[in-house]
Amino acid sequence: MTEDRFLTAQEAAAELGVSLATLYAYASRGMLRSEPVPGDPRARRYPQKDVLRLKDKKELRKDPEKAAPKALSWGAPVMESAITLVQDGKLYYRGRDAVDLARSASVEEVAALIWTGDLAQAGRLFEEQPPALPVWTMDDLSPIERCQVALPLAGASDIAAWDLRPAAVAATGARILRFLAGVAAGRPATSSIAGTLQAGWTPGRSDAAGPIAAALILAADHELNVSAFTARCVASAAATPYDVVSAGLAALKGIRHGGHTERMEALFREAGSAAGARRALADRLRRGEDIPGFGQPLYPDGDPRGKDVLEIAAEIAPGSPAVELAQALAAAGRELLREHPTIDFGLVALARALGLPERTPLALFALGRTIGWIGHAIEEYGVGRLIRPRAAYVGEMPSP
Repeated sequence: MTEDRFLTAQEAAAELGVSLATLYAYASRGMLRSEPVPGDPRARRYPQKDVLRLKDKKELRKDPEKAAPKALSWGAPVMESAITLVQDGKLYYRGRDAVDLARSASVEEVAALIWTGDLAQAGRLFEEQPPALPVWTMDDLSPIERCQVALPLAGASDIAAWDLRPAAVAATGARILRFLAGVAAGRPATSSIAGTLQAGWTPGRSDAAGPIAAALILAADHELNVSAFTARCVASAAATPYDVVSAGLAALKGIRHGGHTERMEALFREAGSAAGARRALADRLRRGEDIPGFGQPLYPDGDPRGKDVLEIAAEIAPGSPAVELAQALAAAGRELLREHPTIDFGLVALARALGLPERTPLALFALGRTIGWIGHAIEEYGVGRLIRPRAAYVGEMPSP
C-alpha cells in the first residue's frame, strides 16, 4: 500500500484476484475509480475502500450466502433470523408448524414463543396492563389508522420502553399488543387479544374469538418481508419498540404489502355472490387488470396460511353466503389463474364469514404481524449494529 487510503495497480489487482488488464477494464467501465500518482502521472492509484467494495460485490455474486451478511453494514440488506422458516411449502415459528399453532395455541402463547422461545412465558408477559390511555373512536378512520394515531401517544408516556434488554422488550411488546387490540376494537383491552377484538367487532358471536386468534397467529411473521425489514432497520437505530411497531404499521399499510387485503375486499364486493365469482375474475382478466389474493412465490403449491384460514371460515360459518362466495372465488382462481388463495384472501374471507366490519382484515394482519416485529426488534437490539446498506451508484461518474 503506497498510502493509508490507496493501493497501487498491482496491489489492487492482487486484492481483487484479477490481472492488470482486467483491473484497467474495471476502471475504464466506471466500476473502479483511479487517479494519477503524485509525482508520477503515468502511474495510477486506486482508493482502498473502492477496491474492497468491488471485492465484496464480486464475492456476493459468487457466494451470496457467505458474502451477504458481511455486506449488511454498508452493503446488501440480508441478515440472519431465528424466528421464521419457510421450507417445503410450510411455515414454522421457531421450529413449530404455524398451522398447528393456529389450531392449538393462543395468540399470547405464540407471541411468547416468537419473543422468548417459550410458549409458557405467555402468562408472565401478559399480566401487565397496557398503557391507560383513552381509546380513540374516530369514526372516519379505519382500525389500523386509529392504531397509527394512538401508538405514538402511548409510547411517549411509557418510559420503560427505552429499556432494550430482551426481557424488557418482550414485556413492552405485550403492553403494545394489548393496547393496539383495544384501539382497533374500540374498547378497553380484556384478558385476551382475540377476546378483545371479538367483543369490539362482533359482540354477539363469542365463538369468533378462536378463529380471530388463529388468523392473528398465521399473520404473526413471514421472515424478511418489507415491514419486518423496516422494523429491524428502526430497531437497529435503538429506537423504542413503539417506534418499531409504528414503522411496521406504515410499511404494512401499503397496497403492495398488507394493504393488499383492501383490494381483496373490493374483489369480494365486485363479485357479490358465489354466482358472480367467476365472472368477476374473468372481467378483470379481459380488462388486463391485476387480480389480488392469488399466488405466493414462496409457496408454489399454495399458501398454507390462506388454505387454513379458509378452512376455519368454512368451519365457523358452513353454508353461509360469505363462505360460498369465498369458495367460488378460490375455485375460479384455480381454474383461470392456476393459483391458490393467499393469506390476504383468507383474512377477507374469514372477516366476512364472521360478519366483522369492513377494513378489519388489514387490522387482523397488522395486529398479528406486531408479534413478529417485536421479535425482530429483540433480535436486532441484541446485535447492536446499525443497518446501513450502501447504494449501488449507476449515474455519471465524477470527472478526474
